[in-house]
Amino acid sequence: MRTLSLDLRERILAAYDNQEGTREEMAVRFRVSLGMVKKLLQQRRRTGNIAPRHRFAGRKPTILPVHRHQFRSLLTQKNDLTLKELRDAAGLRCSLQAVHVVLAKMGLTYKKRHSAPASKIDRIWREPAKRGSGGRKASIRRV
Repeated sequence: MRTLSLDLRERILAAYDNQEGTREEMAVRFRVSLGMVKKLLQQRRRTGNIAPRHRFAGRKPTILPVHRHQFRSLLTQKNDLTLKELRDAAGLRCSLQAVHVVLAKMGLTYKKRHSAPASKIDRIWREPAKRGSGGRKASIRRV
């Protein structure tokens, strides 16, 4: 869906102001939705401006830059905080996934790592897994 040009917005409002028809007729005449005509009239009534308002569209972020700074300082003080502890310390009401996404965007991780490096000398599994049923009896009884 594309944004209506300022010229088209002005023509819709001028026609409506000249009482050339109802809102429904304006929508049909200018090939826009009835909702668009209603929103345009409402925007003009509230703000006095009919320009597109892109920056106000969409869902508002719950975690703001202030919270990001707070996360960074909390993790500097105590680096093993869980997501839930971070969320509670910041006083947020959001999902743990939202905290995780913000931390990932900040380049911070919360995964606890082992203190020793993984051993490259010895394999964990000494022998490969066996193929097939491994000599087990069939689970279906044959008559």
